[in-house]
Amino acid sequence: MSDNCHVEPIQKSALDHIIQSADRILLSVSGMGCPNCATRVRNGLLLLDGVHDADVLLNMRMAEVYFDEKKVSIEMLVQAVVGAGNDGRHNYQAQVINA
Repeated sequence: MSDNCHVEPIQKSALDHIIQSADRILLSVSGMGCPNCATRVRNGLLLLDGVHDADVLLNMRMAEVYFDEKKVSIEMLVQAVVGAGNDGRHNYQAQVINA
């Protein structure tokens, strides 16, 4: 892992009752090559207002996102994944697996 690839994870916690009532989506995420990539994608999702929690699984190339569809659209989630790689070195793409 090179130092210029390191990214600090965003700390965002949601209460269990919020997660239980939240909308859930699974995204297939391509372009991740290391744990820092997964953190970068997770951070991009968590920065969206209306995303309560996100779990990005590098080995499965998947993101599980808990969100409020009244505040954030599925397209916004997909674009957040793409935008997480906007540093010129990373290129992430996302597709909906299950909404």
